Amino acid sequence: MNRENKRKQYEKGYYKTHPCSDAFSCKVCGRLVTPDGAASSHRNHCPNCLFSLHVDIEPGDRESDCGGIMEPIAVWVRKSGEWAVIHRCKRCGALSSNRVAADDNPMKLMSIAMKPLCEPPFPLERIEEMTACMGGDGSLTKLAK
Repeated sequence: MNRENKRKQYEKGYYKTHPCSDAFSCKVCGRLVTPDGAASSHRNHCPNCLFSLHVDIEPGDRESDCGGIMEPIAVWVRKSGEWAVIHRCKRCGALSSNRVAADDNPMKLMSIAMKPLCEPPFPLERIEEMTACMGGDGSLTKLAK
């Protein structure tokens, strides 16, 4: 049974209160994904590539008819210090936030977290010039002292 069709078999909101213990194959990397190791009974993304499917409108409702692939585009830290992944649907553009699972790929999480620093919207060579324009003297060597 695949998770896209589960919403047709259970009443509305069933997965908000009931764990999903079925394994599924990731539509992106092909890995078999099981709920074991997630430290949660609500597995919603692949621990290898972090991609998901757009099956919910609200978490656990299985009400979305989109079914598109949800790409991990960012991470954020909740008030409790827990990390969450922001997914964007490649088909309709919807955004969702999903908590990080215990067995998620730490290198993939870090690469997503570091992407804004590695690919800034301006040339890194212009940092000194921009610092000077903001009222500083533009020198980065004074900051190191």
